[in-house]
Amino acid sequence: MIWQCNQKFDNNEKCQTPHLEEENIKQLFVTAAKKLLSEKDEIIDNFESIKTMLYDTSPLETEQAELQSEMEIVAEMIQQYINENAHAALDQMEYQKRYDRLALRFEVAKANLEKVSVQIKEKVTRRKTLETFLTDLRKHDGILTEFDSMLWHSMVDFVTVCSKDDVRFTFKNGTEIQA
Repeated sequence: MIWQCNQKFDNNEKCQTPHLEEENIKQLFVTAAKKLLSEKDEIIDNFESIKTMLYDTSPLETEQAELQSEMEIVAEMIQQYINENAHAALDQMEYQKRYDRLALRFEVAKANLEKVSVQIKEKVTRRKTLETFLTDLRKHDGILTEFDSMLWHSMVDFVTVCSKDDVRFTFKNGTEIQA
């Protein structure tokens, strides 16, 4: 099995990155994983010391609640204004301007709420991914003699091939190791 760049033949320009045989990639992974496992205690300690700060979603959750409240208040204001227009003769140009301002305010709050919700989801997902990575890291005693596909899938985020002699493994904790 031979592996090559995903963009090897895009746009009629051949990527200069060399192809690698699967066995070579496996050997390089074992080399990189050994280096990572030799530092596992430090990696685990570093994560434990920063995980609360790095993945704390409480400020975002507070902002999310405020934005949700803002949307509810503005929706109620819009509804009251619609009712007022239905029961009293209002200047329709002024009504439309005020309605548009309220609708814009609602849409801005909604867009911000969606952004904050995505940020929360990303932090939670990233934390779970890193915790799974560290759980798998803890399981290994640092001795790795052959390719382990389970270790590969649980620990490798991506591989960058700069040249045949420069292959870098980026692990799910962000650590990059040249094999």
